[in-house]
Amino acid sequence: MAERTRALVVGGGIGGLTAAAALHRRGWEVTVLERAPSLEPVGAALSLAPNGLRALDVLDIGDEIRDLAAWQGDGGLRAPSGRWLSRSSAETMAARFGGPLVLLPRATLVDRLAALLPSGAVRTGAAAHLVDPGSGGSPARVAVGDEELEAELVVGADGVNSRVRQALFPDHPGAEYTGFTTWRLLIPLTGAEFASHETWGRGRLWGTHPLKGGRVYAYAATAAPPGQHAPDDELSELRRQFGTWHHPVPDVLAAARPEDVLRHDVYHLARPLPAYHLGRTALLGDAAHAMPPMLGQGANQAIEDAVVLAHNAAHRVPDLAAYTAARLPRTTGIARRSVQAARLNLADGRVVCALRDNAIAAASKAVPTLLLRGFDTVANWRPPYPSAEEHTEYRH
Repeated sequence: MAERTRALVVGGGIGGLTAAAALHRRGWEVTVLERAPSLEPVGAALSLAPNGLRALDVLDIGDEIRDLAAWQGDGGLRAPSGRWLSRSSAETMAARFGGPLVLLPRATLVDRLAALLPSGAVRTGAAAHLVDPGSGGSPARVAVGDEELEAELVVGADGVNSRVRQALFPDHPGAEYTGFTTWRLLIPLTGAEFASHETWGRGRLWGTHPLKGGRVYAYAATAAPPGQHAPDDELSELRRQFGTWHHPVPDVLAAARPEDVLRHDVYHLARPLPAYHLGRTALLGDAAHAMPPMLGQGANQAIEDAVVLAHNAAHRVPDLAAYTAARLPRTTGIARRSVQAARLNLADGRVVCALRDNAIAAASKAVPTLLLRGFDTVANWRPPYPSAEEHTEYRH
């Protein structure tokens, strides 16, 4: 690229930092505008599936993230009693999808992505709003306090309640409550030995996963009205709801402190956007297609968005129509499947849950890879890698 062009990324989460790193690699002069006072991520841990890891390969950090994989041996789906409904293994998944599932702290990935950017590229405490999305002949404009910045590309990566999205599509209804709330915790648990698992109850679910370094990531969800909080603390609420479930759930709850527990209501974009761009401004991640977390694809789809956006930004006027065409159908389909998965995971009726569990157990026994098959079109995605010539030209 003969002339350096400027990109402004609004939001310093996983998607925003991946986009910034990918655009920087392409020769763009990138500034990340993060409204929080630091890049310390909200949330405990995340899962990266083979599709997300292949996207990180574009930034040459996929292999080092794969080395953090902690899921070994058997894992799968359980009932609250401890009965296994479905079993799987890391080896089977890696063989089917060409790579592992990696569970790691969010902070680890945030730090690694931020390290790919030049000094001064990230501005924290910088609440930004879009003034003008730009057009083919004029730059986009973003205001940060009393300052106004111009750029050939603006990336809205500012989350489920995106102000950039609202500016681009003011008639869109925005995020809607999914009907359930979630808890997450990441704690040290020395000597813990158990298989990675998710457990489905009636209207409730729990997941427990060992990480490298002697830590455990756990999460829970239950149907609830929005805005509720425990009368005492959220750890006590988890103990009330899940304290009698199978090992190691009681051990995890016994080892946790109230300050370890994060609780958030879950919102999503029930109505898809008409496009992921307008003018010289593009949306990615939760700003474009916030979805329930049941398929574990929120971060993975944001990372995919970022590398595809950079792939279509090889020129001073990026081809954002091509970006929308590549990303909107895929992410809309995955978001729809995430909603369906949430309904199945959090089914509440006694008879419905018994039928669900027995059907899963029977199907998994008859066809052990049946549940993995449903993930094929998600995990088998591959990024639009640049040509060898482009790869050399834009590497820094």
